[in-house]
Amino acid sequence: MQHLLEVINLRTQFHLDHGIIKAVDGVSYHVDEHEIVGLVGESGCGKSVTQLSVIQLIASPPGKIVDGQVLLDGQDLLKFKPNSDEMSAIRGNKIGMIFQEPMTSLNPVLTVGYQISEMLEIHRNFSKKAARERSIELLKMVGISDAANRMDHYPHQFSGGMRQRVMIAIALSCNPELVIADEPTTAVDVTTQAQLFELMVSTVEQLNTSLIVVTHSLGVVARYSHRIYVMYAGRIVESGTSEDIFENPLHPYTVGLLRSVPRLDSPKGKKLIPIPGLPPNLMNMPGTCAFLPRCEYQTERCKIEPWPDLRRIDGKHTTACYVDIRGKIH
Repeated sequence: MQHLLEVINLRTQFHLDHGIIKAVDGVSYHVDEHEIVGLVGESGCGKSVTQLSVIQLIASPPGKIVDGQVLLDGQDLLKFKPNSDEMSAIRGNKIGMIFQEPMTSLNPVLTVGYQISEMLEIHRNFSKKAARERSIELLKMVGISDAANRMDHYPHQFSGGMRQRVMIAIALSCNPELVIADEPTTAVDVTTQAQLFELMVSTVEQLNTSLIVVTHSLGVVARYSHRIYVMYAGRIVESGTSEDIFENPLHPYTVGLLRSVPRLDSPKGKKLIPIPGLPPNLMNMPGTCAFLPRCEYQTERCKIEPWPDLRRIDGKHTTACYVDIRGKIH
């Protein structure tokens, strides 16, 4: 079966004067048609850099994609130069991106209408009139009232939640095959977060588009994702269906993430358990498992052997851990 997007052994590094940061270190994953996939982990684990590498938006220098393949419909995007016409035809057209902070992603001196219409004129050869009409439809679709008048407003005239709705409209304007949402609700309150996720998911389902949700919120991926990848220190340490991850976590890091967030079904008064310690320095990675200093399930083998590769446990459920923690979780 050919996947819509297949990332194989992706490695992205940042070459600095005092060393090399291995931000993405051999990441492989896939997304199928009409699928919602979650990518979760702590800040600095490589989630966003992985997605920026997919569409070749890594600042170079110092960033560099040093290895791997990114196959979209079987075509390797990494064979194109970042600024090539081929790559420009992919971004915004076949792959839409919703960035973390819309105030820095939207151009402050251009109206939101111009920024949506531009996508349609470039990628779909719409006339200015047709592009404006479609842009108004898109603003209405993402819940912006008085859309015809708001077309001529600038980003600073919108609230944070409204700006993010504009970003969703831009990402979906050309009916892409895949949308990447990179922590799209970071700068808004929890009520607006819920509204935006409901809007985003319902819209991509309406357009039969696949979606990657990059987030540190396990609640979000539990509600919306079909499958989940858990990242730590530049690698994927566990993957599986949402049910697999939440009902039967196999990696100690996933267990730690689940323990550190509140659950509605937890007994009253139960305390959250934070993960001790800090993530490793990606410039000075250990030869063993990167989670070892923070892991309560470590064995003598973990202190000697190199960081294990992902191994399949059951069905689509994989983990990068030597220890079988099933039955040991408390």
